[in-house]
Amino acid sequence: MSNVIHWFRHDLRLSDNPSLLHAVQAAHLQGGSLLPVFIWDPAETLPGPWGPRRRGPHRMAVLADTLASLDAALQALGSRLLVLRGPVVAVLPRLVAAMKAELVTAEDIAAPFEQDEVASLCATARRDGWQLVTTWQSSLLAPDDLPFSIDRAPDVFTAFRQQVERAGVQARAPLPAPAALPPLPSAECLWDPRAAARTMTAQGDGAVPVLLCHTPLKRPAPDTLAYEARSAFPYHLPACAPGEAGGQAHLTRYLQRRLPHSYKATRNGLMGIDYSSKFSPWLASGALSARQIMHALRAFEAEHGANEGSYWLWFELLWRDHFRLMHLKHGRALYRARGLSDLPLPQHDVSAFQRWCEGRTGHAFVDAGLRELHASGFLSNRMRQVVASYLVHELQSDWRAGAAWFESQLVDYDVYSNQGNWLYLAGRGTDPRGGRRFNPDKQAHDHDPEGLYRRLWSTA
Repeated sequence: MSNVIHWFRHDLRLSDNPSLLHAVQAAHLQGGSLLPVFIWDPAETLPGPWGPRRRGPHRMAVLADTLASLDAALQALGSRLLVLRGPVVAVLPRLVAAMKAELVTAEDIAAPFEQDEVASLCATARRDGWQLVTTWQSSLLAPDDLPFSIDRAPDVFTAFRQQVERAGVQARAPLPAPAALPPLPSAECLWDPRAAARTMTAQGDGAVPVLLCHTPLKRPAPDTLAYEARSAFPYHLPACAPGEAGGQAHLTRYLQRRLPHSYKATRNGLMGIDYSSKFSPWLASGALSARQIMHALRAFEAEHGANEGSYWLWFELLWRDHFRLMHLKHGRALYRARGLSDLPLPQHDVSAFQRWCEGRTGHAFVDAGLRELHASGFLSNRMRQVVASYLVHELQSDWRAGAAWFESQLVDYDVYSNQGNWLYLAGRGTDPRGGRRFNPDKQAHDHDPEGLYRRLWSTA
C-alpha cells in the first residue's frame, strides 16, 4: 500500500489537472490513500524587500474563497482539502513522514522562489526516501508541441506567435476531472505524539497536524477589506465567484452572450465587467486552465463563427504562454535589476513610489487607476500599462518595486505575466522597441475623453 499526497499550488481545480491525475492513478495502482493538501505560508502577509507584502487583503479573500470551492469539490468525491500553515520546506516533509507517504505530486512553477522550494524539497526527499514529482501544466501549449526547443524559443513575441501559427500548433484537449478519488488516509496515519498538545493545523514551526482535519483559510477581517461596488471585477458577487465552479460558470456565460466576437473592440475599456474576458483571476489561481478556455472557444467558433475578436483571445493566451516560455528559457535573469538588458541599474525614489501606491501622484488619470487597484484588487490592462509607465518613466522609480505592488494587490496576479509585463514596459525584457512609455495625458484623452473613469475613482 502506498500513500500519496497531492500538493496544490497554483492549480486549484480538479479538471484538466495532470499532476492531480498522476497522484490519483498512483494511489489507485498501489491500493493506497490520497491526501490533497494546500500549504499556506503566513510569511506572504509580511512586508517584502520593496515594502508591500506579497499577498494583500484582496488576494487573501480570493484565495480563501477558491480553497473553499476546491474543498467543496473534493467533498463531492468523498475527499477533503487539508490546509496547513507554515513554510512548505518545513511543513511538507513532516506531513510526508507522519503519513508515511512515498510520493508527492505538484505543479511545476518556473519562477525562482517556487523553484527553490522544490529544490529544497527534492533534497529532503532523496535523503528520506520519498519522491516529489512536478508536472508542467499551466501553459496553453505543451512545450513538447512547439516547433522549437525551449533554448531556441524566440525572445520576441511576434516571432514566437508566427512560428506557432505557421506550424499549426493547437492546444491539447483538456482532461476531465477524476470520476472518483482514492480514500483519505486514516487518522492514525497522521497521529504524531509529539504534536498531541499542539493545534490541529501546522503553525510557523512546521508542526504536523495531530489528526486529519480541514481548517479553512481565514478571510481578512472586515476592517481590512471593504467590498468595492465600483469594481470591474467584483469578486464578492456570484458572477465573479472564485473557484473552479465560478470560473466554469463565467466561461459559459461569456460564450453564451457571444462576447468573444466583440473582445478586440472593447478590450481597452476601463469600467464594467464586460469590456474584457475577465478570465485572468481564475487562470491565476488555476481554477480554470488555458486549455479549457481554448477548447470552449473553439467550440464557440465552430457554432457561431470566428472573427477578429475571438482570434484576439487566442492572441492574448499566446502572450501568456510566451511569458511562461521566457521563464523556462531565461530563469533568474528575469529577476535581475537590469533584466535581460545592458541598461544602467534603475533609479528609485522611495517617496515617489509611496505616493504612487497611494494614488497621490498628482496626475488625475494615473491616480484614478491606482485608487481602483488598491480599493478593488483589479485594474484593466490599459490602466496597468499607464500606471506602470508612469512609475518607471515619469517618477524614475525601480520597476521591481512596481512589480511588488502589483503582486500584493492584484487578485489575478500571475508571476510570469507580472514579471514579463514590467520588464517589457521598462525596456529590460524582450521588447524589440526597448520599452514602452505611455503619455498619460494622451491616454486619458483617448480612453477617458469625458472623464467618467476619473470621476468614478476620484476618491479611494
